[in-house]
Amino acid sequence: MREEISVPVDLANWVCPMPLRDSPNIVMGHGGGGAMSGELVEHLFLPAFGAAGQAGMGDSAVLTVGTARLAFSTDSFVVKPMVFPGGSIGELAVNGTVNDLAMSGARPLALSTAFILEEGTPLAEIAQIAAAMGTAALAAGVSLVTGDTKVVDAGHGDRVYINTAGIGVIDDGVDIRPQRASVGDVVIVSGDIGLHGVAVLSCRQGLEFGTAVCSDTAPLHGLVAAMIATGADLHVLRDPTRGGLAASLNEIAHTAKVGVALDERTIPIPAEIRDACGLLGLDPMYVANEGKLVAFVAPKDAERVLAAMHAHPLGARAAVIGVCVPEHPGMVVARTALGGTRVVDLPAGEQLPRIC
Repeated sequence: MREEISVPVDLANWVCPMPLRDSPNIVMGHGGGGAMSGELVEHLFLPAFGAAGQAGMGDSAVLTVGTARLAFSTDSFVVKPMVFPGGSIGELAVNGTVNDLAMSGARPLALSTAFILEEGTPLAEIAQIAAAMGTAALAAGVSLVTGDTKVVDAGHGDRVYINTAGIGVIDDGVDIRPQRASVGDVVIVSGDIGLHGVAVLSCRQGLEFGTAVCSDTAPLHGLVAAMIATGADLHVLRDPTRGGLAASLNEIAHTAKVGVALDERTIPIPAEIRDACGLLGLDPMYVANEGKLVAFVAPKDAERVLAAMHAHPLGARAAVIGVCVPEHPGMVVARTALGGTRVVDLPAGEQLPRIC
């Protein structure tokens, strides 16, 4: 008869492996871009803002000023470490906000830059990050036009946090927003997923995966412009950052009240990303990207949009990964390589904190 071993549990020091959804305090999961982030916005911020709060729940707000339509977005960056293979917090701070504007079909024009610096941070590190921001802004064709700097006491920050906000112009006839996803839409991803999250993770605690993985951070407005230039009816664009491809697809499905059916075999996941995620028990669908987009396109236009993406350097590995369906509205379901199906749910928090 097998002897049972009793292990005492120290309840006073026990830590739940996943943040409780009814926690009275902020936990890391509230910043993950998943269900907890959505609940924080819906149940705390919007009610607190009252009539002043207007949230379209897209990557950027679309404002009409006179005869012009402007896209306006803001984002904050707390990635750890600040420098990682393929980029740094500087590139992310520019490319991330440029991409949020591009997901509304806008041509980005200008960004603000705000720094929260920890006392004691070497000036050389800050200069390196600022130089990376300038280089990224020039590459994206945007200006850094205004900003702010604050310093917090040593031990009350993590060297450098950056916030950027941006504005862009949306041309007439462009209407790209999550509410437009429709049954029959073809779902396209612009390339390999999971690169950024694994690249950042590879710098933490000496992790090595046997091959170099670099972040995919890049400005996507040029790719979006090429897609718009086809004259196609682009319904939705989203860059799958925090929460990865799974979070973005779930948010769109929930907003538009449509089902999304994926074929996992067609999702471009490099072997090194699949291996690294397998080693760490992660699902590549939930790993952050910083240079990819997912598009919902009217079926009649899918082929020409895909061709335009393939002709652009940032869309060379674009692939059709699914369709919008009338079944299971608000849910994302994937057919696996073995022929079964699984629900690709919205993550509660985040698998990898401090990833962007």
